[in-house]
Amino acid sequence: MATKLRLQRRGRKNYPFYQIIVADSRAPRDGKYIERIGSYNPNTHPATITLDFDRALYWLQTGAQPSDTVRNILSDEGVLMKKHLLGGVTKGAFDEAEAEKRFEAWKNNKQQTTHSLKLKEEEKDRADAKARLQAEKEVNKARAEVLALRKAEEDAANAPVVEEAPAVEEPKAEEAPVAEEPKAEEAPVVEEPKAEETPVAEEPKAEEAPAVEEPKAEEPKAEEAPAVEEPKAEEAPVVEEPKAEEAPAADEKKESAE
Repeated sequence: MATKLRLQRRGRKNYPFYQIIVADSRAPRDGKYIERIGSYNPNTHPATITLDFDRALYWLQTGAQPSDTVRNILSDEGVLMKKHLLGGVTKGAFDEAEAEKRFEAWKNNKQQTTHSLKLKEEEKDRADAKARLQAEKEVNKARAEVLALRKAEEDAANAPVVEEAPAVEEPKAEEAPVAEEPKAEEAPVVEEPKAEETPVAEEPKAEEAPAVEEPKAEEPKAEEAPAVEEPKAEEAPVVEEPKAEEAPAADEKKESAE
């Protein structure tokens, strides 16, 4: 009977994964199969593949025909390359050791290429994630600004209208009356009592003796006029000045009076 290497669908709706099976070409897709040799999950990146290398090589050598998808999987895993090298050994182009050596070189080169592709994919994913994060930050910032503006408008609309109080003129600070410094009261000028002038005692004029008319008839001897004692000048009362200084003028007058 003709056998085929193909995929058998498993998994739920919108999340399929597949089994790599060996089945009769006449069997339905999800029907009975001969052997399961691996699995294929396309939901991961890169796709996850498990494969029994030796059993896949065996079934290829026995004439099983792979489907297009399974052929690509077997090519990536190196099953087709190994079959090609073994065909060269069979034809005598080179021995089995050389075939094994060539296969190892191809496998190493394939792994390096796959590793570099994975690194590029990871770097791209990180760059995309960073760009998405930056874009999300910008969107959030713009949204926050819009919300803040809207909230400010709502607060302004809901704020109670405060009537402006009439402007109260501030009373001007009254100028403090300049306290006039009390003028130093001028000490009353104490008039020094002028030294009272001692009254000048008028010297009593000596009373002239009455002229005795001599009788013409008889010329009597002139009688000597009685000696009239001149009255002593009264001493002027001594007026004591506040400083109890005796007026020199009074002494002089006194002397003159004597």
